[in-house]
Amino acid sequence: MKTKVAVFFGGRSVEHEISVISALQAINAFDKEKYEVIPVYISKQGKWFTGQQLLEISNYKDLKGLETKVEEVYMKPIYGDYKIYRSNLKGGIFSKKDPVVADIHVAFPVLHGSHGEDGMFQGILETIGIPFVGCDTLSSANGMDKITMKMILRESGIPVVDYVWFTDREWLTSRESVDSQIETDLGYPVIVKPANLGSSVGISKASDRKSLDAAIENAIRFSTRIIVEHMVQDMKEINCSVLGDADHRETSVCEEPIKHKDFLTYQEKYGGGEKSGMQSSQKKIPADIPAEVSSKIQELASQTFRVLACNGVSRIDFMIDNENGDIFVNEINTIPGSLSYYLWEETGIGFSQLIDKLISLALKRKRDTDRKTFSYDTNIFSMGKGLKGGLKGGAKGGNKIK
Repeated sequence: MKTKVAVFFGGRSVEHEISVISALQAINAFDKEKYEVIPVYISKQGKWFTGQQLLEISNYKDLKGLETKVEEVYMKPIYGDYKIYRSNLKGGIFSKKDPVVADIHVAFPVLHGSHGEDGMFQGILETIGIPFVGCDTLSSANGMDKITMKMILRESGIPVVDYVWFTDREWLTSRESVDSQIETDLGYPVIVKPANLGSSVGISKASDRKSLDAAIENAIRFSTRIIVEHMVQDMKEINCSVLGDADHRETSVCEEPIKHKDFLTYQEKYGGGEKSGMQSSQKKIPADIPAEVSSKIQELASQTFRVLACNGVSRIDFMIDNENGDIFVNEINTIPGSLSYYLWEETGIGFSQLIDKLISLALKRKRDTDRKTFSYDTNIFSMGKGLKGGLKGGAKGGNKIK
């Protein structure tokens, strides 16, 4: 029997289109002898759809038109219910059409950015209890939020650049104070980023207060939390992917993205064509760095993956300060563009083999989780008086439950 895998993609995110590209790349890599793939597209409005038309990327040029050709679906937030249901049954409960589209075994999120890579979607899957590929709710949230991630890494002794963070409300009510703190703690130049977006969305460089204010105004369009980082001016960017879980991990070869400005823009990352994805951006694989530097980066990537309790495949992005050789973790992508398959191909693991490993990791985590205790079979209400003193008086005057 084939394993039924639902691949979820799209989503309410500014990285919606990149998710579509990454997902279709992954779907094409599945071994169809082993797996039955059910595509589940999440629209920019948050509706779920399935249908074979979702497998052709040219159909996404007209999103509204595409939605009329596919079927709206949903999953129930009931533990143990792994079914995907039709949303619109003609005839209602009297319809002769099967309300179930598919009874799946594994969920495979390929959702980039907010509402998909940040733990929100993973929380739904954990509520249902279905095995799913990638990081869990906690590690997704910590990896997505650049502020929280840097706090955890710094506490764990993993090097990150100096930074200042604040909320959009703090900025709007205390602009002068925020500017002064940035200038005092970091100086110029700096990089301003939304705390919870990827793909270089909302990121700007600032060299003085005027450009700083403009960069922050741009960033708060996308996030309620903003991070401003010290900018390493003479730097080299290096990326490394990690595959596994917190206990058993392997690292890929390193890549060196080729940038034309101070940081890779959205267009530089994904502008290679509608079918290209992250692997199309210019890069050197393996990176042109000494073997000992590559080994150090791979070690830090593995530590970062472990400290954040990641699972599946992630890509960790680094900065090397060319002036002194210092290495800093920049960010982690817990659902990386193109699932970093091109790095694993260079490491000796093909895309189809990568898919197999990710599904095996999802099933292993489910087995491990099921061995833990989450509740007791005993009903304390049936044990004599139950709660000490009962609940006399109802809500008023009753004993407090501590």
